[in-house]
This record gives sequence, C-alpha cells and structure tokens, in this order.
Amino acid sequence: MTFTPAKWPRKLRSQEWYGGTSRDTIYHRGWLKNQGYPDDLFDGRPIIGVMNTWSELTPCNGSHMKDIAEKVKAGIWEAGGFPVEVPAFSASENTYRPTAMMFRNLAAMAVEESLRGQPIDGCVLLVGCDKTTPSLMMAAASTDLPTIVVTGGPMLNGYFRGERVGSGTHLWKFSEAVKAGEMTQEEFLEAEQSMSRSSGTCNTMGTASTMASMAEALGMALSGNAAIPAVDSRRRVIAQLSGRRIVQMVKDDMKPSDILTKEAFENAIRTNAAIGGSTNAVIHILALAGRTNVELTLDDWDRCGRDVPTIVNLLPSGEFLMEEFFYAGGLPVVLKRLGETGLLHRDAITVSGSTIWDEVKDVRNHNENVILPAEKALAQSGGIAVLKGNLAPNGAVLKPSAATPALMTHRGRAVVFEDIDDYKARINDEDLDIDETCIMVMKNCGPKGYPGMSEVGNMGLPPKVLKKGITDMIRISDARMSGTAYGTVVLHTSPEAAAGGPLAVVQSGDMIEIDVPNRRLHLDITDEELAARLANWTPHHETFDSGYAWLHQAHVEGADTGADLDFLKGCRGSPVGRDAH
Repeated sequence: MTFTPAKWPRKLRSQEWYGGTSRDTIYHRGWLKNQGYPDDLFDGRPIIGVMNTWSELTPCNGSHMKDIAEKVKAGIWEAGGFPVEVPAFSASENTYRPTAMMFRNLAAMAVEESLRGQPIDGCVLLVGCDKTTPSLMMAAASTDLPTIVVTGGPMLNGYFRGERVGSGTHLWKFSEAVKAGEMTQEEFLEAEQSMSRSSGTCNTMGTASTMASMAEALGMALSGNAAIPAVDSRRRVIAQLSGRRIVQMVKDDMKPSDILTKEAFENAIRTNAAIGGSTNAVIHILALAGRTNVELTLDDWDRCGRDVPTIVNLLPSGEFLMEEFFYAGGLPVVLKRLGETGLLHRDAITVSGSTIWDEVKDVRNHNENVILPAEKALAQSGGIAVLKGNLAPNGAVLKPSAATPALMTHRGRAVVFEDIDDYKARINDEDLDIDETCIMVMKNCGPKGYPGMSEVGNMGLPPKVLKKGITDMIRISDARMSGTAYGTVVLHTSPEAAAGGPLAVVQSGDMIEIDVPNRRLHLDITDEELAARLANWTPHHETFDSGYAWLHQAHVEGADTGADLDFLKGCRGSPVGRDAH
C-alpha cells in the first residue's frame, strides 16, 4: 500500500525534511537511505520517534525495553507509520550520583531538543524508572507533538522465607532490623537475592509505579498500561496497540495540550491519593503542569486529595505488590471507583480518543483484598498532606497512608543534622541526645542544597531507639524520600535550607509542632527570634562554578513548584522549517 501526503489532513512536519526533490530534501532523505529504507517510506507517512530510555545502567529500564520497542514499532508499521527508535537520556535512582533527580531536568531538556530538532511527527515514550517517566512527559509537553506513553512495567513479586518482599520497602525494613539486632547481616544478604527477581521497575507502589499510574490517570497512556508486569505477554500487546494508536493520533493532530487539562491533573491527584502513591509525584506533576498552560499548585494537591480514601492495599502503605494489583484489575478499577463517587472528571479525554470514563466504566474488581472497599480503606483521608507554617512558608508534604497515626499531632524537641554527612557521622553514636519523642531535622538536601534533592528524607532511626522496639519517629527535611519508603516523614520543606528558608536556622533543642489534621508545621520561637536567626544566616551547602551542577544550582526552582529549571518552563511548541542547509 502506498501512502501519500494527500491521505493526511495537513502537511506532516517530517515533510519539511523529506518531502520534494530539492537538494536539501535529497540531502536529508539520501543519508537516511543508507539504512536500507525504500523510497515510499518518505512519501508522506508519519515518522514516529520511539524514544527509548533503555540502558544497561538503568535496571528498571533494562533489556526488556528493547523487546517492548520492537512491539511498538510493529504497531506503527501496521498502522502505516514509519518508526524510528531514538535513544533517550536515562537516569536511574539506584545508580546516578548525587541523585537521579538532579538529571530529570537535563533529561527533559535533552529529549525536548531531540524531538524539536529532528523529523518526528509524533512520539512514543518508552519509560520505566521513576525519573524517566516525568522527564520524557515534560519534554513532550514542551514540544506538544502527538505523544503516547508506554511504561516498561513492574517486576514480579519477591519472596523471602514465605514473606512478600517489596523492592525498596523491604530494603529499609531489613536494614532497620539489622541495626535493631533482629536480623543478621547474613540474612540481609540472603534476602537481597529475592528483592529483584525479574526485569521491571519496583514492584511496590513506589515512584515508578506511581508515575506509570499518573500517566494513565492523566490520559497519556492506554487504559491498563500502568500495572501489567514487565515480563507478562500483555505488556507486549499494549505496546503494539500503542504503536498503532500513535499513528492515528498524528493523523488527528491529537497533542498533549489536548489531554493535559486542569481536569486531567485533578484526576491524577485524586488517583495518587487512592493508590497511596509516592510523594515524589507531587514534584513531578507540578513540573509537568509547569510545561503546560495549566495553573497547578501545592494547594491543589491538598484540595483534591484530602478526602480521597486510599483503597489500594500495596506496599509501602499496605500489604500486596504490583503483580496482585494487576490481577485485581489494575488502575482502571481505581478510576472506576473514583468515577462512581464523583471524584473523577469523567469527560477527560485520553490518548485513546475516548473519555476516561468510557475506558473504565465496565471493568470489574477481581480481588477486594487488594483494591479495598471504601469502608476498609487504608486511610479514609489519603492523598498528600500539605503542611504550612513558619517552618515551611511555601509548604511541605507528608503521606498519611504511610505514616503512624499517633504521630500526626505531636510536639517534640528538634535534633538537627546540618546535612546528610552530618547525619551519617552522628546517627549511630550511642551518646546522641535523642529519644523517640524527638523530631529529627535534616538541612541542605533540597534542589539546590544536595544538589538535586536526594531521597534521604526517610532518615533511618538511631540504633538506641530501634533497640527499644520503636519503628517510627517524625523526620523533617527539604529532601525527598523513595516512593518505596514509609514513616511519618515531612519532606520538600520549602523554601529549602540552601535558599535561606526557615529550615536553615532550626537548632537542636528547638521545639517543633506538627499538626497534620490542621496542616500546620510550626517552629516554636518568636517571629523576632526567627527573623534575627535568618538575618545572621550564611549558606553552608556545597556550590559549583562550572558544568551542569552549576547550571542546575543557578536555575532550579523550589520543590513547591516542581523543581524544574526556570528557563525550561512553558510550552515552546514544535517549530518547522528551520533547515540550516
């Protein structure tokens, strides 16, 4: 079958490179033909960029991503498109230092310019690890080319001595057990072998699974995409269907700006509450909204998520893992529940071309132990609690479903660590003046301070407290924590310490009040004392004078607005015709 430009409602962007017989056209087209492509592939059919974040140093985006890419390309060929696989910047939290978060914005910038500068009419984003999903969606939103998301899928369940082992979650749990003397180092090493037993992302409701769910709830992925295990054949099926679908999206000129509306973002926020999703979703969704014309704030997170029950019974908040979530019906069941209770904008459009309600209205819950009835919810008021006060004027976040109810209202003495190195140097000291009533405070771990805002906010408790059988204390920082982590942890305190926020001048011995029901975080000193401390404050965080680290520190915004680089915000659109030849 021959495809010609006349079969499309408009001239395709790629035809600026490949259409016609001019010298410049032949220059572009002729070089690509060294790959063995026949003439009729350049006759006006859409060129689809398959943006693949596969990397042997990104375990979540490992070898299975290459197989998934082939299925996507098969679907594109079937629908009459021309697939071109393009390597995309791939940052993994478990390998990148100082933290993969520092490179989320660099990845978004690199992928945006890759889309902008090449003959691509639409794109399929092949993502997996927690930073690859938001970074590529941010890039797509800034270029506003037709886009569909395909995630790599979660790992299969892990088991250790008959117990489900959740990747990440049990790492923290077992590590604390070793420090408490409840588990030997040898047993910890034995358990390591069961934590990651197949390809895929974390099998808990960590940030990777959360962001896969966010992509689906936003309407940027086909229904059911989020939970299919990486090694399940159905993951390949949805990849092929996504390949077919992106070709039609190009024909219809269906762009991210048509899908990423305020209603779509509100659907995602409520979905995050229902699934007990990661606190990292707050930063990523705010950053994504910042690439659009949608006004979204921390207050929207609190407003939309506050009264949504957490009904997905998965680690780290609950009991099960992503494999069981898929078997129970996955995210479509959760979206249906939200739609039945008036918590879903049913008319929001998805990449399928249908409304989100049309996609989920007929699904069934196959396991009510995994996707719970509302009356048995893990938390009746789930979501992300946004705390404000003199310690966090711009806000801080806490995940109620992963916290200890008894600590939701608490007043305690601050034990302050100036940075992560100070914490590591002192936390195991038996002479550290700390008990379970204290509040652990860590500074200089925010977007500018670490730099990059590492996942160190869930500070491990001191051994002297763990040995009492205590498993949770209040912890406050300007850092993030892994979506696989748990505890009464206040994160993303803004402004951060490195930017001169009030967190920078907290002293050991200060009393701090936390009142989650009333969304209050207060440092018990007078306004005059706080002002005097801030006036005498000088920065203590590491600074850089060259390279990407300098660029990041100079231009990164606060966690309360998404920690994007200030010059990357907004949709710049997709230019055509900028041919240099």
